Amino acid sequence: MIEKIEKLMAEIEALQAANAEEAEALRIKYLSKKGEITALMNDFRSVPAEQKKEVGMRINQLKAAALDKINALKSQAAAGSQQCACIDLTRSPYPIHLGTRHPLTIVRNEIVDIFSRLGFTLAEGPEVEDDWHVYSSMNFADDHPARDMQDTFFIESHPDIILRSHTSSVQARVMEKNQPPIRVICPGRVYRNEAISARAHCFFHQVEGLYIDKNVSFTDLKQVLLLFAQEMFGPDTKIRLRPSYFPFTEPSAEMDISCHLCGGKGCSFCKHTGWVEILGCGMVDPAVLEAGGIDSTVYTGYAFGMGIERITNLKYQVKDLRMFSENDTRFLDEFVSAN
Repeated sequence: MIEKIEKLMAEIEALQAANAEEAEALRIKYLSKKGEITALMNDFRSVPAEQKKEVGMRINQLKAAALDKINALKSQAAAGSQQCACIDLTRSPYPIHLGTRHPLTIVRNEIVDIFSRLGFTLAEGPEVEDDWHVYSSMNFADDHPARDMQDTFFIESHPDIILRSHTSSVQARVMEKNQPPIRVICPGRVYRNEAISARAHCFFHQVEGLYIDKNVSFTDLKQVLLLFAQEMFGPDTKIRLRPSYFPFTEPSAEMDISCHLCGGKGCSFCKHTGWVEILGCGMVDPAVLEAGGIDSTVYTGYAFGMGIERITNLKYQVKDLRMFSENDTRFLDEFVSAN
């Protein structure tokens, strides 16, 4: 009998339970009416009289040890259950580093937001386009240098299909489907067959704007661009317009802003001129209006376009265009506060 008690004592000391159900199963096995310790107490009647005192004491010790052990296992199981209830099992087992918006996206959104407040709506179009929407409808002559393979990516099996070299193709599609008044902003990625360097890339991003209505003038264009420049670069920003040439506008101009680093006094960034060029603009050529199905004798309009990389460089002093497309997280982390 004593050997059996010692064996059960060793078993009880080694008991383990992963949950409350297992702990309850152990209680039934050892302490229930049909349990092993209860069976020992039933056999106590056959113990010789001279051993009853020692055996009885050991059975009581065994019962107490079993009760304490099983209660401890139940407590551990309950504590573990409460802890699991506080854990979100849908979360990743390790901390995830949150990223930020790409600097080009930050600036693009800011440009779109400024023009949205001036009444422009967003318009987008395909990046794989046809020659008509990219060039012909925009008044490019058949022998215009921009059509050359050095500037444009052509689809070899379909010479008329190209990767758009500017987002003016979106303006062409808008004019085809809508009659004035038209006031749209067209952001997007464009492609040109250029060598990749710190100052040039084979793809980049543009934002172009178009406004067509009755009695639209160059003065309207100048005022809108002045408001944009002051919203983007600060209320003290000044602009100047220089005569230029674009096939789709007449008259055409390039716009400079006063250097926001030196306040127009001259520095290495603005090449000591006090001015930095940021966009091209002009009044929509009547031939472009007619190609889009709009009566040029009734309506006039203006258009403008800028490179998002150019604006981003001005705001954040990023001197190498390649950094925008290399996905270096160290570079992207610098724009967390601007997100």
